[in-house]
Order: sequence, then C-alpha cells, then structure tokens
Amino acid sequence: MLKRFFITDFCRLWCVLALFLFIATDILAESSAKKIKGPITITSEMLTADNQAHTALFEKAVIARTTDMTMYADKMLVYYDKVSGNVTRIDAGGAVKVVRGDRIITAQEAVYYANGEKIIFTGEPKAVEGQNVVTGREMTYLMNEDRFLVEGSKVFLTKEKEQ
Repeated sequence: MLKRFFITDFCRLWCVLALFLFIATDILAESSAKKIKGPITITSEMLTADNQAHTALFEKAVIARTTDMTMYADKMLVYYDKVSGNVTRIDAGGAVKVVRGDRIITAQEAVYYANGEKIIFTGEPKAVEGQNVVTGREMTYLMNEDRFLVEGSKVFLTKEKEQ
C-alpha cells in the first residue's frame, strides 16, 4: 500500500512538472499573427500521460485556459511536439464550450490546431455573441482573423429596439 501510494504521488508530481514543460506555448516566437496569449493551463480530475506518443489525456471536468480564451470539455487529448514541447493539437470531446471575450461556442466535439490557429467544431456547433446565434453542421473558428466558416449555417440576428 505504501509503495503504491509513493508511486502514485511520484507519477502525479512528474505529470505536473512534465505538463509545465510540455504544454507551454512559444511566447518568444517571431510572428506577426496573433497567437494564443501566454501558456495553456489545463486542469482535470484525471490525467494519463503517454511520453512515447507525446500525448496527455485529460478526463472529467477538463478546463484549458489561456489569458484570452477558456475551453471546457468532458475530455481532451493534447498532442505536443517532441522537441519543443509545445502543444500542436487538442482533441476535445463531450460538452465542449469555448469562451473568448463575449463569444461562447458550444459543440459535442472540437479540434484545436496550433499551426493554423483554428478550432473546428462538430456535433451541433453553436456560436452565441450577445443575442446573435449561428448554428451549422461544422464550424471553423479562425482565431488569427477572428472569423468563422460555417457549413450548413443558420443565423439568428436580433436587433435591439430603437427608442
């Protein structure tokens, strides 16, 4: 029992330290494009790290935060670069919600691609900003350009009454 407790604590400590090394974004990158600001901090009730596959599986009440965006999901599979340790992709599943400013995007699944700075939402995606709502079959959020590409879209715009 004591040996198992020690191994479990050691694994948890190692995983936390590894995440700080592997899941930091490249703050010093020389690029004119907007990138996710600051490091990505991910919390969950359960974590399984696979150093050979360069992945980390977060499960149960997962929250990924940057300084300007928060993503919630039931689970996230994070892929990171072998050399730099930077996040390259995040596959999120189950009750996905992304909050950036006053915009909220929900879907059953989402895939974040770091190289293109985009998130592809599937499974009844819906974007809400104020009283305006956009839905579709698939929704791609281009983060650098702050715009959406929506397939099979329905748009509901609400104009406030002028007085």
